[in-house]
Formats: sequence, C-alpha cells, structure tokens
Amino acid sequence: MAAPNVEFLRRVRLFQELDDHTLREIGNAAVEQRWETGQEIVRQGDTGVGMFIVRSGKVEIVQDHTGKSEKLRDLGPGDVFGEMALLDEFPRSATVRAVEPTTCLGITRWHFRGILESHPAIALKLLPILTKRLRAAEAHVHEAASH
Repeated sequence: MAAPNVEFLRRVRLFQELDDHTLREIGNAAVEQRWETGQEIVRQGDTGVGMFIVRSGKVEIVQDHTGKSEKLRDLGPGDVFGEMALLDEFPRSATVRAVEPTTCLGITRWHFRGILESHPAIALKLLPILTKRLRAAEAHVHEAASH
C-alpha cells in the first residue's frame, strides 16, 4: 500500500491511534470506489456488507420516515459511514448519496472482522462513534414522537 494511503487513514478519527502495520492491513482490505453527483452509495433498507471512508468529495445522509425524506448530515474526507454493517447484518438505516464526485474506501465486514481479531483496540474506538450516533437517533425519535 502506498504511503499516502497510510497517511490518509491515520487522519481518519477511527484509526488515529493505530500503528502503520495495522493501517497497511486496513488499506490492503479497502477497495477504492468512485461515484458521480447524485449516485447512491448505500440505500436505506438494503443489507449492508461493510463501511465506507470518504477519501474525497462529499456525501449526504438521508433517512426516509413514512414517505418523507429528511437530510441528517453531510460528510466529507476522512468521515466514516456504514460502520454499523461491520457489526451486524441488519438493513441500512439511511441512504447515502454523493453530492459531488466522491471517492470512498470500502471495507467489508469479513475483512474488518479479521483485522479486529488482530487489533481489538479498533473496536474500542468504534464504540463511542456508534454510541454517539445511537443517542442522536434516539433523541430524534423522541423529538418526532413529541410533535
């Protein structure tokens, strides 16, 4: 794996404390893919097989609630999405769409689990991110229920 990819992965919050050997393993497991403006990267309801790291460009995360589409947030280089698919095989909770030409590194669940077995510290770094997103989702559901 080229050194620039190690440098890029080192700047990804999820991977910041990992050594170069582990970053190379992640980089070797990752597949770079490109999407044009408006293309869906993942679709709400589809079964997820892995996570994505935005390498360049910008994506929007949109969630459908009873036929109404709501934009949750935008993500850019270094941001991660789809990470819940690394841990379970449930349907995607939102749609992610490129809002400009975007390149992502994709990592499948089976590749990531092998890396986790060698480097369990990654799981500890993933937990706060998942917890934060879960709390935000619960707050959103509570807010929607009170209207």
